[in-house]
Amino acid sequence: MSTDFKHELIIPNKDLPFKLFLFEGKDGNYRRAKHWHRSIEIFLVLEGELKFFVNNTSVPLKSVDFVIVNPNEIHSVESPEPNQTIVVQIPLNCFTGYLREDDYAVFSKQKEEDNRQLAVLISQMFDAYQKKEFAYEIKVHGLFYELLYLLITKFMKTEEDQGSIRHKRNLDRLSKITSYMKKNYDQTITLESVADEFGFSPTYLSRMFKRYADVSYKTYLLNLRTEYGFREMMNTDHSLNDVAINNGFPNSRAFAKAFANRYGCLPSEYRKKMGN
Repeated sequence: MSTDFKHELIIPNKDLPFKLFLFEGKDGNYRRAKHWHRSIEIFLVLEGELKFFVNNTSVPLKSVDFVIVNPNEIHSVESPEPNQTIVVQIPLNCFTGYLREDDYAVFSKQKEEDNRQLAVLISQMFDAYQKKEFAYEIKVHGLFYELLYLLITKFMKTEEDQGSIRHKRNLDRLSKITSYMKKNYDQTITLESVADEFGFSPTYLSRMFKRYADVSYKTYLLNLRTEYGFREMMNTDHSLNDVAINNGFPNSRAFAKAFANRYGCLPSEYRKKMGN
């Protein structure tokens, strides 16, 4: 199996159970290489065009159009020209109780009326979240649950091609492991302890990360801790040493080293630059 793709770490917005944002390639001249994740992802193009690829199939998007990316589907995107695209990333746990026993969900575009309703819901949700008017949280959450209901009742397939299922299962084991790591990243979790948790040998787990995530176990864990450390650093006045300890680092020096490798500067410099 090809290894020219990476696992994407998805962390929901701080005040939402999902991630909602404007596509980072909005200025054009941008390419996001092949990657995968365990969340449902929807790209809704409001203006401009995108060149989208799902499992090597081209899915061109124009205004107003969208694509639904299912869990563990390899995808990439190109935006040669400026565009305005809303991205919604929904963790699978938002669908708990409505999926099949093996936790697979497959969504696809439907008839025009349903597609239009989905696009309107996402646009309204993003507009409310951007304006942040009084009680916006209630409005955004309400629209989000309407979106979930629409996805489950109108867009979710009840049966799936067996070949597609086998393809997704190649990545599903690692998805469950990375979900476990997200819940326990601030604890002492070694390659050996995680391997034991899932009944693998450390060597097998190490190979799994290299093959399907294209990074080592250690690098993935450091990136995870650094991402959460970055969030705490920018949203609190905690000392850098406290941020480090709270997110699984032994001390602020270890956090600073990982932060510099990922962001190109020290956390103290970044905090100063951002006025925190």
